Amino acid sequence: MNNIRSERKRINLGQKEFAEKIGVSHSTVSRWERGVLAPYGSELIAMHQLFGCSTDYLLGISDERNHIRI
Repeated sequence: MNNIRSERKRINLGQKEFAEKIGVSHSTVSRWERGVLAPYGSELIAMHQLFGCSTDYLLGISDERNHIRI
């Protein structure tokens, strides 16, 4: 999930630092970023709060960082 990687890099966090903030292992972050594993809902919420972007964007459903569904 390249949007997770780009958001992590946008706020200048390494994978290890990011993993600690979200409460997961470094290897989990690596799997997310390679598209091997999708994050759970609680992890997406934590990322949404940290990055300030939509969960749809993080999952690659939307190309817009702040996509709003009506």
